Amino acid sequence: MEILLDKRAVKQIRLSAQDAIEEGDTETLRDDILDSFSEDQVEEIERRIDTDFYDFLGDTLEEWSGEDVDELLDLLESQLADVGVELKFESVEAAGDDDADDDFDADDDDLDAEEPVDDDD
Repeated sequence: MEILLDKRAVKQIRLSAQDAIEEGDTETLRDDILDSFSEDQVEEIERRIDTDFYDFLGDTLEEWSGEDVDELLDLLESQLADVGVELKFESVEAAGDDDADDDFDADDDDLDAEEPVDDDD
């Protein structure tokens, strides 16, 4: 079975994981990951893991160091691969600039800045 999470789902997981890193709370992250999958996908995964997907995500989050978003995505991908589910992520960067709301918000933030932001990261 192959599951492709679209760019919005990946973005939501990344944002939620970053919040979990900063605040140390993974409950919202677990819910956001669960919400990224359709009911049919969850049912198929649960059939393969012989348990509740919510609990499976909890176990996965316990294994996660809580320090790196990419590590979480890799861990989720490998945990699902172990049960025959190939998880793929649509790249947020590769998806283009069709998310006009994000572009608008970024432009609004720049209006308040008096000095250019040094982006050496």
